[in-house]
Amino acid sequence: MNRLMTSWGEYELTRFPEDPRDRLRAWDAADEYLLGHLQGTDGEPAADLSGNVVVVGDRWGALAVSLAGHRPVQITDSFLAQEATRANLERNGIAPDAVRLLSTQDAPPERIDVLLIRVPKSLALLEDQLHRLAPHVHAGTVVVGTGRVTEIHTSTLKLFEQILGPTRTSLAVKKSRLIFCSPDPALERGTSPWPHSYALPEDVGPMSGRTVVNHAGIFCAERLDIGTRFFLGHLPRRRGPEHVVDLGCGNGVVGTAAALANPAAEVTFVDESFQAVASAEATFRANAGAGAAASFRVGDGLSGVPAGSVDLVLNNPPFHTHQATTDVTAWRMFSGARDALRTGGELWVVGNRHLGYHVRLRRLFGNCEVVASDPKFVILRAVKR
Repeated sequence: MNRLMTSWGEYELTRFPEDPRDRLRAWDAADEYLLGHLQGTDGEPAADLSGNVVVVGDRWGALAVSLAGHRPVQITDSFLAQEATRANLERNGIAPDAVRLLSTQDAPPERIDVLLIRVPKSLALLEDQLHRLAPHVHAGTVVVGTGRVTEIHTSTLKLFEQILGPTRTSLAVKKSRLIFCSPDPALERGTSPWPHSYALPEDVGPMSGRTVVNHAGIFCAERLDIGTRFFLGHLPRRRGPEHVVDLGCGNGVVGTAAALANPAAEVTFVDESFQAVASAEATFRANAGAGAAASFRVGDGLSGVPAGSVDLVLNNPPFHTHQATTDVTAWRMFSGARDALRTGGELWVVGNRHLGYHVRLRRLFGNCEVVASDPKFVILRAVKR
């Protein structure tokens, strides 16, 4: 637990799900820089926050909670960010309706007077969101972005310039910068190029030559990544009715392949990214037959999935949380899979060889075998006994 100090108050904040072993804070210097600027502690006049305030890309709710007195709208691609915001509002005794929570798939508010943007890792997601937000800002809208110096590039500023209007940056403070943009309603900005579709190569099993649909922000949205390609070539061959989960589904190519290989299966696509689940559903609908059964869940891994209800979990876990390299997410995915699987059910995992997932899986399941490997990747199989 950490305390964020602002002129509006002092807030206890944590990431979600809360883990006492996790020493990472729920905010960083970029968030502090933006909040300080809004309060006028950087030598500039304090911002007028009396209008409609929209916060985009708030990672763990630090910005929205700090600005709760101004009843902001938070827009995020992350289910975990939404849950963190809810938990941090409650932790600080703030009414849950003080912040309106929207996803990147929801329509933005009709009018935006103050637009605050935490620059995302994905330039494509920023591009798509700026296109979605642009019709709702006006010439007087205060637009301020924030991010670590390593997150703000010339291409980042060009997007603000091309989609919203004239843009400049601040000096760096604690390795963070602010982006100031003056919206130009007369700007000809075109339309968002997202979602983006492409055809898969002919050597990837059931998905060979088929179409994949990607909304902005999805990992490897313009091509098939090599880890997933390796996984597609070694998926289990199964028949008959069963419940399959594509855990951390991304664009849904793995789960769709499983559905095509076994038409009797019911596939659940799960991801904490709203963009990912929208992509997975679009990919599945573009390729599966009319009678194919599938469900699509934005959520925290397999939480909420009944214990013992799953026959097969397919998983390509992430090993980054924003800028931090960590196996915490993978560990939680493996634990959730063990709980959700029936006795005899299987978890199949693909990952970089150096990550050592086999150690974790043996500890959790008491067994783990290598299904396939190459110099970079390994596919592992663990069975619930």
